[in-house]
Amino acid sequence: MGGVRAGGLMRVLAVRTVLPEHRYEQRQITEAVAGSVRTDERLLERLHSATQVSGRNLALPIEDYLGLDGFTAANDTYIATALDLTERAVRQALDGAGLDPAEVDHLVFCSSTGVATPSLDAALAQRVGLREDVRRLPVFGLGCAAGAAGLSRVHDYLLAWPEQVAVLVCVELCSLTVQRDDASIANLVGSGLFGDGAAAVVAAGDRRTVPVRRPGGPGRGPRIVATGSRLYPGTERLMGWNVGEHGFRIVLAADLVDHVEATLARDVTAFLRRHGLSPEEITSWVCHPGGPKVIDTIAEAFGLGDGELDLTWESLRKAGNLSSVSVLNVLEETIARRPRPPGSPGVLMALGPGFSAEMALLRW
Repeated sequence: MGGVRAGGLMRVLAVRTVLPEHRYEQRQITEAVAGSVRTDERLLERLHSATQVSGRNLALPIEDYLGLDGFTAANDTYIATALDLTERAVRQALDGAGLDPAEVDHLVFCSSTGVATPSLDAALAQRVGLREDVRRLPVFGLGCAAGAAGLSRVHDYLLAWPEQVAVLVCVELCSLTVQRDDASIANLVGSGLFGDGAAAVVAAGDRRTVPVRRPGGPGRGPRIVATGSRLYPGTERLMGWNVGEHGFRIVLAADLVDHVEATLARDVTAFLRRHGLSPEEITSWVCHPGGPKVIDTIAEAFGLGDGELDLTWESLRKAGNLSSVSVLNVLEETIARRPRPPGSPGVLMALGPGFSAEMALLRW
């Protein structure tokens, strides 16, 4: 398993998630999709209901999506909205960490639902007031796995520069990728499952002095002590985009869950074994809410019960699958509501295009 390394003690200081202001119940979204995509309405309702998503926040008012007449309009909306959401997320996370923008040394920016050159992190850095010598790393194409992968890359950086501060930003506007001329099962499922949002993580190396936590605020997050990656050759058909003049057309294979079921427990167990742990010793599971079947597969693979994935389920039901943002949203809620005793081990993981798995070993 590539990418496994221990020894650094990256500290998560704050995580903040920001959602767009346009909130809709799932039935409203189903009705809107039925009015724009030519398909069997009963099939659409069944697919949307199966996601178990109760509602989502969208980048635009729902009636404005009919005005997006092509990829250019959708991508322009992505750029403007993504910058607004990420600016709010970074400012809130820095405030939660008790740090100023000028103290940030490294910025990692992940997204897979829009494109821009210069990359959006350049504009974001100037909006927030980061230093002109801030080091930037834009990452595209990791999809749902990017939240976990981004944390791993921040960990790698702070392992080399333990006296510094890094910020991870993820933003996904999945609603802008829904295709109105595509009645495929993948597009219909995507229109009912994926949501919009942004998240920011502020982290520091183990030699960085950080402010005392503000009274009444959420506690510090865990330390990330090791990371792991797993790429499955020949599985690129399972998840991703078909990119063309239409923009991003979703690829979502029906047998994706079969692959997760066949490989995940083995690979996560091997990752933990490298660090002297077993799944039974893990006290917190911070898992990306890929969908009901994926969450059920994770629970079954590791024998999880007693509400151990409640926050993952809650994130899915309230906001949908936010792609790279989701696992960070679950991490934020875990820090605020489910802290563990000092020294307790945890696992953070997400799955994404490649097909791939990204993991991090946590210590509270």
